[in-house]
Amino acid sequence: MEPPERYDAKYKKWALEDLPVIPAQWKLAVKADAKKQFTVIQKLLKKASSVVIATDADREGEMIAREILDTCQFHGPLSRLWLSALDDASIRKALASLKTGEETAPLYQAGLGRARADWLCGMNLTRLYTLLARRQGQKGVFSVGRVQTPTLRLIVDRDRQIADFIPRPYWTLTVTLIGENTPFQAQWRASESLCDEEGRCIREKALQQAAAEIRAVGQARVIQTETKRVKESAPRPFDLGTLQQVCSQKWGMGAQQVLDTAQSLYENHKATTYPRTDCRYLPLSMMANIPQVVGALQTFASELTPLLAQCNQQQQSRCWNDSKITAHYAIHEARRSRQNE
Repeated sequence: MEPPERYDAKYKKWALEDLPVIPAQWKLAVKADAKKQFTVIQKLLKKASSVVIATDADREGEMIAREILDTCQFHGPLSRLWLSALDDASIRKALASLKTGEETAPLYQAGLGRARADWLCGMNLTRLYTLLARRQGQKGVFSVGRVQTPTLRLIVDRDRQIADFIPRPYWTLTVTLIGENTPFQAQWRASESLCDEEGRCIREKALQQAAAEIRAVGQARVIQTETKRVKESAPRPFDLGTLQQVCSQKWGMGAQQVLDTAQSLYENHKATTYPRTDCRYLPLSMMANIPQVVGALQTFASELTPLLAQCNQQQQSRCWNDSKITAHYAIHEARRSRQNE
C-alpha cells in the first residue's frame, strides 16, 4: 500500500492537524524487486479468458492473487485451486474439485480488512506518538503497529518482572531408601507453615532438624499409599507454533529455522503439508488414508511392525474433527508414490 505522501504531498511533513490520514480510495504500488515478474503476469492476463488462483490456500494467499488481478484490471471468471500439500495425489484431487471464485472471495475481503487496519494503525499512530514525543524533547521515530506494539508491551512487562525479581532461597531434602533390595528416593514434605506459595521450604533450620531426625531413626516405614490410573490422550498433530516449540525444546532450533526447514520439506521435498497452519486437526475423510500410511511405515521402518500390528486403524481420536478445521489442516505427511522418488 502507498504511504500517506502518495495520497497528498502535504503528508510529507508530519503534522498533528493532518491526523488521522484516512484514504478515500486505497492505492497499491508494485514493489521494485517484483516489477519484472508483475509485468510478465500483466501481459499474460491480457491474453487470458479465465484464471485459476493457485496461491497459498489462506487469507493472505487470496489477497495477494486478487490484488494483482485488480491492479491488472482482470474481470474474467475465477476459479480457486485449494491445496494444503504439493504431492501428486493432492494436486490431482484439488484440480478435480476447483472452488469457484465466489466461495473464497470473503477471504480477500478479510485480508483487505487486516491490511488496511494495519496501515491505518501504523501510519497514524506512528506519526501521532512521534510528534508528541518530539514535544517532550525526544528524538527519532516511535514506530507503532497493531501487532508489534502489544508484543513489545509483553516483552517490556517480562523484562521488568525479571529486573524486579528478588531471589529467595529455599531448601529440599531428598533421602535414598532401600525397599526389597531396590533403592529409591523419597523427598521430605515440609508443612505449609514452613513453605512459600509454591510449596517450597524456606526455613533452613526446620529442614536441618528434619534431616537430623531422619538420620537418628535410621529407617522408614510406609504409612499410606495411593495409586492412580491416569489416562493421557495422544498429542494432536502439529501446527506451526507447536512444531516450533517442540523443536526448540528438543534441539534448540530457532523459530525461523524450524519454519525454513518445514517450508523446504513442503516445497522442495514434497514430504509434508503446508507448514504455516494454525490448525491441529484433520478431516474425517482422511481416515481413509490410514491403511496406506501404516503400510508405508511397515515398508520403510520394519522395526515398527510389532507396534503397528497393535494399532486400531478404526479408532477415531480427537485429532479427527471436521468442525475444528480452518483454512489448512494440521501438518502431516504428504502422499507420494515410490515412483516419484
